[in-house]
Amino acid sequence: MINDIRKAAEILKQGGIILYPTDTVWGIGCDATNDDAVKKLYSLKKKEDSSLILVSDTNMIYKYVQNVPEIAIQLVEISDKPLTVVFPDACGVSSGVTASDGSIGIRLVNHEYCTGLIKVLKRPLVSTSANISGMPAPRSFSEISKIIIEGVDYVVDAKYAGKMTGKPSSIIKIGVSGEVKIIRE
Repeated sequence: MINDIRKAAEILKQGGIILYPTDTVWGIGCDATNDDAVKKLYSLKKKEDSSLILVSDTNMIYKYVQNVPEIAIQLVEISDKPLTVVFPDACGVSSGVTASDGSIGIRLVNHEYCTGLIKVLKRPLVSTSANISGMPAPRSFSEISKIIIEGVDYVVDAKYAGKMTGKPSSIIKIGVSGEVKIIRE
């Protein structure tokens, strides 16, 4: 697995897009700090709005959010299923992954391959489902369209998929004062 992770990380560092398994569904992603890579990803997906980013540990959250509400870290740490938290005041990432209000969706990924990849990359990974915008998210590799497979720079071997929930994460938004709003259960 480590050789595959190193290869994927090298492609990401060069501004490439990868197709990879996550703890939820198959995703396409890129280096979340690279504006050109984010634009390339959105072009492939035919998407124009923000995406979430994956981090390997809570320390990374502090690097990419200016003011982290303590309640957000508590929710991330106690969640027993994939949870994306929308934080206010993103920093250090491509403007393409932030919402118009400056917020950013971040998920602490719980997937051996993804965690290893993010640690080798040393940056967060954009994560969006491996489908054309508006189409159903693929729950298995066989459901990924040929357009997506041919449009990425690297396809992670399906043997690294491991356990995936097959559905998107829950999403909550945390306000500057710590108020919590459920976006998707």
